Amino acid sequence: MIRANPHYQKLNTDYLFSEIAQRIQAFQARRPDTALIHLGLGDVTGPLPAACIRALHAAVDELSCRDGFRGYGPEQGYGFLREAIAQHDFRVRGAPICADEIFISEGTKVDIGNIQALFATDLRVAIPDPVYPVYVDTNVMAGRTGPATGGRYSGLSYLPCTAANGFVPEIPDTPVDLIYLCSPNNPTGVALRREQLQAWVDHARAHQALILFDAAYEAFIRDSSLPHSIYEIPGAREVAIEFRSYSKTAGFTGVRCAYTVVPKDCIVRHLDGTPASAHALWRRRHQTRSNGVSYFAQRAAQALYTPEGRRQARALCDQYLANARTLRTGFQQLGLPCTGGEHSPYVWIDTGQDAWAFFDLLLDQAGIVCTPGSGFGRCGQRHIRLSAFNSAENTAEALERIAQVLA
Repeated sequence: MIRANPHYQKLNTDYLFSEIAQRIQAFQARRPDTALIHLGLGDVTGPLPAACIRALHAAVDELSCRDGFRGYGPEQGYGFLREAIAQHDFRVRGAPICADEIFISEGTKVDIGNIQALFATDLRVAIPDPVYPVYVDTNVMAGRTGPATGGRYSGLSYLPCTAANGFVPEIPDTPVDLIYLCSPNNPTGVALRREQLQAWVDHARAHQALILFDAAYEAFIRDSSLPHSIYEIPGAREVAIEFRSYSKTAGFTGVRCAYTVVPKDCIVRHLDGTPASAHALWRRRHQTRSNGVSYFAQRAAQALYTPEGRRQARALCDQYLANARTLRTGFQQLGLPCTGGEHSPYVWIDTGQDAWAFFDLLLDQAGIVCTPGSGFGRCGQRHIRLSAFNSAENTAEALERIAQVLA
């Protein structure tokens, strides 16, 4: 008899976004003529920057001839991309990261799940609430939790993020081993300030904890005082692993390219207490389970670090930020409290009612798709998340429809 992983039975039957897709499908079956406006899923809608398109074409042309053809690339990623990342994403900000500490992958979501393989199953894990569901679900799958009760899994330390604390997770009273942080946050859109990150780094150093830092939306930060990387914080190299993606910042959701930074100073412990290099462990896993990201995807990512590519990617993010400001302002005028929409493509809205009920209200009466906040955790109840990844015209029309429903 082949037995399934028993921890999968603890999970909710459907992933949040699968449930949304099912409700949309049912709605369209009832009302096929309604033109939906999607402000739910965090998928981009703008085309790739022109610099990336040219790089993709050039790379494909290289692969079409014997002299330029490449087969398997280095598992960790091509040096041309890793060096560009180290220089432009880190060293220019004073973050001491080397190219060989960078691992290219097909997506941040994948790496956040795969990083679990490095750690024992009995670790104490701290997770913000609300939170990107992958943080929770992958720990459940790995066996670090008990069953869910009242919307929360036993064995996890939840860090409530509410209006009362500015949606910023607070350092727990009891020691933990793994700490998940996301800045700018998905779903609330809040970006952590330098002193807030410093407090987390100091805490991790004092308690031999490890921070898993999701910076997938850092390119949307427009306040120069806010850190883009945790490695801008003194001491972070010893206690943090950082994840980044080109999906939302350059439209790579279909191209697939991201990276994870594991500094050589980052130390975990073997069962006998002896030190182990997290970098060496991740490299060993990469060597065993990855054949690398496609050559043309990495060339396209490299193009983002040219002056032209940087301008084009920033312009793309600026368009989405303009939509986010429109949504935030519109909902504030409707009298609903909001966060996000400033350094993030997401707007987090307190609806004052059940999140799924509000989702159904917007879908049925306005033809608008949002994301119910309860899918991100107990503290997301009464909230929805709106995504700015759409056109300015659709964003404006969506607000008009919503205003008519809520008037």
